Amino acid sequence: MLLSNESPKPIYQQIAEGIEDDILTRRLKEGEQAYSTNHIAKVYQINPATAGKGINMLVDEEILFKRRGLGMFVADGAVKRIRQKRKQSFYNDYLIKALLEAKKIGIGSNEIIEMIAKYEKGERP
Repeated sequence: MLLSNESPKPIYQQIAEGIEDDILTRRLKEGEQAYSTNHIAKVYQINPATAGKGINMLVDEEILFKRRGLGMFVADGAVKRIRQKRKQSFYNDYLIKALLEAKKIGIGSNEIIEMIAKYEKGERP
């Protein structure tokens, strides 16, 4: 997980996304213990409250859950929930903007599909 003070995203949000990334890449598996607030605070030299805010975001989204006296764990179904959330975010934050720009400059859906196919083949448009 990389945290940046230069990012427009708050540190707590970067922490939440970093944990999500570790879950998506299976660095953290469903049912396994997740990083503690104190661990994150110590490693990244940040306030424990900031680390806790990032972790609590994931608890609210049912990606992590707390086992009393044991710490935080990755919830069953966390990968599916993260993927759904990120797909929606991708659609809203990237795809819609790209399609609106394509429309402005006269690129149709067939041409976009051709561009994607070329990209997947390693070709440049």
